[in-house]
Amino acid sequence: MIFTLKNIFRLIAILEGVSYILLLIATSIKYLLHNEQYVKILGMPHGILFMLYIALAFLIQKNMEWDNKNMMIIILGSIIPFGPFYIDYKYLK
Repeated sequence: MIFTLKNIFRLIAILEGVSYILLLIATSIKYLLHNEQYVKILGMPHGILFMLYIALAFLIQKNMEWDNKNMMIIILGSIIPFGPFYIDYKYLK
């Protein structure tokens, strides 16, 4: 497999999507069961993946020929649950 920025972005997008869903579950556990251990474990990795997602999106924007509308959708995909999976399906395949 060739490690292009697009392939790295796809990997980061999937990892960011999974980490976001896990963080949402961990947040529910935090408030329902009063156990914030999982939020502490997942918070920083998710934050790093989120920042990488945004940075890589801007880095490959020109190469992927995304206009401003598509770029806005791709950025919004990072803050909507399951959004990165849609972005991978619609824009990265």
